[in-house]
Amino acid sequence: MSSDLKQKLNEDLKVALKSGDKLSCSVLRMLLSAIHNAEIAKRGELEETDIIGIIAKDAKQHKESILAFREGNRQDLVEKEEAELVIIEKYLPEQMSREDVITAARKVIEEVGAQGPRDKGKVMGKLVAQLKGKAEGQVINEVVNELLEQ
Repeated sequence: MSSDLKQKLNEDLKVALKSGDKLSCSVLRMLLSAIHNAEIAKRGELEETDIIGIIAKDAKQHKESILAFREGNRQDLVEKEEAELVIIEKYLPEQMSREDVITAARKVIEEVGAQGPRDKGKVMGKLVAQLKGKAEGQVINEVVNELLEQ
């Protein structure tokens, strides 16, 4: 059984093909290809969270490319990457606010009984799995560091 998100990507690709939207076609094909390759590697269907993870990874790569192209003074490539990123972000769940990440982190710290920075691995393992696709790893890491050093 195919996931709802993968189905939506396929449907949106068909719409983009019919309307002649070359940028959307390109981005959607790239996402579907990444999902397909992950399914081949796993030798089976992916869960919705795995697909969100693939899309989030792609969004992160685009953000890094935008920064690199800005440093290289390549405005044409910055605009292309930003346009692609807008399309990619349509398929990601809304990102959690920093306050929501703090709340979730406090709950996990309490659950695992973390006492300080040396317990970071326990907290991060559980929290990253819980917030996968909903918050960026960098934000989660910063919040956990702040809370464990208090």
